[in-house]
Amino acid sequence: KLKVAIWTTTPWTIPANLAVAVNPELEYCIVDSHPSVLDGKSKLLVATGLVKTLESKFELPEGENLNVIATFDGEALVGTSYQHPLYDRKSEVIAGGDYITTESGTGLVHTAPGHGQEDYLTGLKYGLELLSPVDDVGKFTTEAGSSTVVGDDFVGMSVLGEGNIAVIEALEKAGALIRAEDYGHKYPYDWRTKKPTIFRATAQWFASVEGFRDAALDAVETVKWIPDVGKNRIKSFVESRGDWCISRQRSWGVPIPVFYDKETGGTKTLLDEHTLDH
Repeated sequence: KLKVAIWTTTPWTIPANLAVAVNPELEYCIVDSHPSVLDGKSKLLVATGLVKTLESKFELPEGENLNVIATFDGEALVGTSYQHPLYDRKSEVIAGGDYITTESGTGLVHTAPGHGQEDYLTGLKYGLELLSPVDDVGKFTTEAGSSTVVGDDFVGMSVLGEGNIAVIEALEKAGALIRAEDYGHKYPYDWRTKKPTIFRATAQWFASVEGFRDAALDAVETVKWIPDVGKNRIKSFVESRGDWCISRQRSWGVPIPVFYDKETGGTKTLLDEHTLDH
């Protein structure tokens, strides 16, 4: 079997994987199976420039190496497909950008359009589905269920806690986990809760600034700004913005008085001057 080797620092996003990105400018290769890697029977697809690094990562016995049996340009991989290790789902290998390098990892990048800006933009470019199986409190939704390996076990788990661990265990059970290790890297934390940020692509509410631009600019003049530079910053925002995102994924602040129709799954909404004045 030939397996696509990817790596990620956020295992909890694996259920939302919808593509694997390669750099068309890099050279890739197939390395033969090795007794110390996975089940000892699977060949791996990796960037040629990372083979030596991976040999060290895999802790091969002294004097043994990964045997390269074929090489080709990344462009040749674009449009091929692979089977998701945890779901009955096939996805495509797509062309990523220059963010795919041979500095670390495998040269193939796990892509989940529902979790991350770069992945989201890549998803728009290739028309990928927007899958974000995580709810407002950071737990897996039913969309993360129906796994061919663990069924609905992920549903309800916190993605930053037990859910993250459960995904790693499921990958191991599926025979798809090459290696798991602690990896120090930069990651954004919420300044209030001091907890890691969860990135989700979700529907948002926007206000057309054109409808209240003049009134907002007048209001800016009535405020005492500390420090003074804040006035120029907010003023430039109001003058230049076409639309302003007014929704926030926070448990504090002023809520938006909108009503969602449960029968349509929230696709129909009610928000007008009557609900605002109620």
